[in-house]
Amino acid sequence: MIAAIGGAPQAVAAKAATATIPIVFTVGLDPVQLGLVASLNRPGGNITGVTSLTGELAAKRLNLLHELVPTAAVVAVLVNPSNPATTEAETRSLRDAARSRGLQMHVLGASNESEIDAAFRTLVEFRAGALVVVGDPLFESRRDQIVALAARDVVPAIYIWREFVEAGGLMSYGTDLADEVIE
Repeated sequence: MIAAIGGAPQAVAAKAATATIPIVFTVGLDPVQLGLVASLNRPGGNITGVTSLTGELAAKRLNLLHELVPTAAVVAVLVNPSNPATTEAETRSLRDAARSRGLQMHVLGASNESEIDAAFRTLVEFRAGALVVVGDPLFESRRDQIVALAARDVVPAIYIWREFVEAGGLMSYGTDLADEVIE
């Protein structure tokens, strides 16, 4: 068995690697839209898993942040371009939500620690009044860095996981990672 944990890239890679070895995945996006399974109730093939559908909550996160900071006309979104499935799905949802609220949105990509620093420099240049951090394993592993940069630059930010808030971040809205643990 292959345990493809950590998101869409790992699950997609595992599926591409074999059609015979059983695969169990965890993803935050719709596995049907990702092409991982035929349907949620009958996945088919050699692959099954758990989804938290966190991508479906991206627009809600932006709306909550806008309610908290209604004067922020420019919103930055931090994404990992190395994770295109998540980046594209959440960016599309966030663009629609930003457009409906009359907000200007800038997508900032970061695939490593130094690019996170550079993204925050760009955020300041754009005079972003708020930040949405898209869910990604890299950002989870660099949580303290991201929270510290948001505090340093005095930019209100919303995160997908409460662990960012526990590290000092402003707010989060998403599934509880502890509830997703398979026992």
